[in-house]
Amino acid sequence: MHFTDQEINTLRQTMLEWYDRHHRTLPWRSEPGDHPNPYHVWLSEIMLQQTTVITVGPYFAAFLNRWPTVTDLANADLDEVLHAWQGLGYYARARNLHKCAKVVADEHNGQFPDTEEGLLKLPGIGPYTAAAVSAIAFNRPASPVDGNIERVISRLFALETPLPDVKPEIKEKSAALTPPDRPGDYAQALMDLGATICTPRNPACGICPWQAFCDGRKTGIAPELPRKRKKAAKPTRVGYAFWVQRDDGTILIRRRPESGLLGGLYEIPGSEWRAIDTPDQIMREQAPFMADWRELSGTVGHTFTHFHLDVTILATRVENDCDAGPDGVWTTIDGLADYALPTVMKKIVRHALKHL
Repeated sequence: MHFTDQEINTLRQTMLEWYDRHHRTLPWRSEPGDHPNPYHVWLSEIMLQQTTVITVGPYFAAFLNRWPTVTDLANADLDEVLHAWQGLGYYARARNLHKCAKVVADEHNGQFPDTEEGLLKLPGIGPYTAAAVSAIAFNRPASPVDGNIERVISRLFALETPLPDVKPEIKEKSAALTPPDRPGDYAQALMDLGATICTPRNPACGICPWQAFCDGRKTGIAPELPRKRKKAAKPTRVGYAFWVQRDDGTILIRRRPESGLLGGLYEIPGSEWRAIDTPDQIMREQAPFMADWRELSGTVGHTFTHFHLDVTILATRVENDCDAGPDGVWTTIDGLADYALPTVMKKIVRHALKHL
């Protein structure tokens, strides 16, 4: 399908009029036509990556209450930021959030660059986030494409090529529709349309402002779009967690290296996570020290983006003068709340306490 210039103008105008009447009220969003706070826009966009609006709301409010400006966030300790991020997942985002705040505070006098090109130079900001922040915060004619917009555009043009192969075509068609005036409101309108009307299942086509133009609706395939390539089955990895408890009841935790999965967070000491057919002895030898280890019943399961994990817990008791090691800390069970433990580690703690 190819739209005429007049049809493109109608699509833009219709979408903005719909947004003015029906936009969602969100904690980080300004009213249509108002000037948004770039810090709020950036913070929300980072939090919303692979996370739902309803989940992000309380975290966004808590971050703003604790760090009202990007400079306040830059001056925070990374451990505090990671701890406040617990529950949002994908912790590399939190580390990059902190790095980005430091760059903005130290190199840009606390002001975010107002172009996609400038934003792309900041840590943790990729093409989507740069487009979203430049459009929403600075009203630049950028074209961010999130999951909601992918769905809206693929249905509008009846694009049947499956994701992710269709992404460049969606981006191209979305950019062609982006208006020079109010591009930020327009982008948020498409996001709202996808979230409330052009939903993954049972889209409410009858009340959609674009229904007269939508090829997906006309051909009856809108609910099937966007098509997705079949995902490969996730592999399973296995590993050991080493539960070390001193005579005084404190347990050993340690900080993970900054790089890699769950970097910079605290963990129950563990082995590498290996292929399921890895000999047990290889992982047992990665215990923090030689000891009389007792295997607890059952395993702890957790699913990451690219693999499933099954962890077996080995437990031992040691005397109070046992050394925690360079990255280790002794803490009470209640004291674990003071450390940034990812969800998989919290599962390991609960399992150990239940089976000891």
